Amino acid sequence: MPSILIIGLGELGTAILTALQSHPHRRTSPLAILRRDTAPSATNTPLLAAGITLEKGDFITCPLPALIATFQKYTVVIQAAGMGLPPGTQLRVTTAVLAAGVPRYFPWQFGLDYRAIGAGSSQDLFDEMLAVRERLAGQGATEWTVVSAGLFMSFLFVPGFGVVDLKEKVVRGLGGWERRVTVTTPEDIARVLAELVYAPADERVVYVAGDTVSYRRVADLVEGAYGGGFRRELWDMETLKGQLERSPDDGMVKYRNVFGAGVGTAWDVERTVNYERKMSMTSLEAYLGEHKDRMEEEAKG
Repeated sequence: MPSILIIGLGELGTAILTALQSHPHRRTSPLAILRRDTAPSATNTPLLAAGITLEKGDFITCPLPALIATFQKYTVVIQAAGMGLPPGTQLRVTTAVLAAGVPRYFPWQFGLDYRAIGAGSSQDLFDEMLAVRERLAGQGATEWTVVSAGLFMSFLFVPGFGVVDLKEKVVRGLGGWERRVTVTTPEDIARVLAELVYAPADERVVYVAGDTVSYRRVADLVEGAYGGGFRRELWDMETLKGQLERSPDDGMVKYRNVFGAGVGTAWDVERTVNYERKMSMTSLEAYLGEHKDRMEEEAKG
């Protein structure tokens, strides 16, 4: 049985832990979480009660030898923390994983097809994702799997991203109404990841999708769920580039330009590992049906 270390216990890390705990093939497979010393002690109690090992350490700041020593205890390392971290963090973790000789590694790549997007995109953070892949591809000791899952489904409804603003009742198309985006819930990503831990894929890069929809389809589903009354607004590439020129350091604007370009942001469900393995996933329509009331209340503030 593999011994598994999860780095990070945010939205995705928590979902991964749950999926691994409940996977039918787990049996006695040891699970551990790398946690900062500043983590609230009250949150540790149920983890310890469930038999989860807590490894103390800050993967951003702790000395590299200490990080390597921790990683050496495990046969599988899953990097489940990525949003908002300092530049270079993912390369740092990858360096420690390879130095530790970890047999299997799932890097923080739970997003777009960075290879298709290429270097020098409007979102400069993506260049580090490419550097991580190059580092992994340049060695043969550690097996690795990239799980490309598109956009977290909930991110469509973050007002700052700009696609769906429930408070202002507006839905926007990025780049064009027929541009597509792949969206997946963290829970579904976690389920697929757990499956890949215990039944590995042959490919280094696999694709996951809860749903792949055009922005027109997003608008149709949102209006259907909330009974209409939404304004539709197109942010074409000229508009998005203008936003970037005015706010070159705004991370959300950078993301919008990537999604507006429509390269590496979507793939057909039929080419995914979840489709291949006949795993049921949450569609955008189902997500709206389950969460629309909560999201509407949150939008009202």
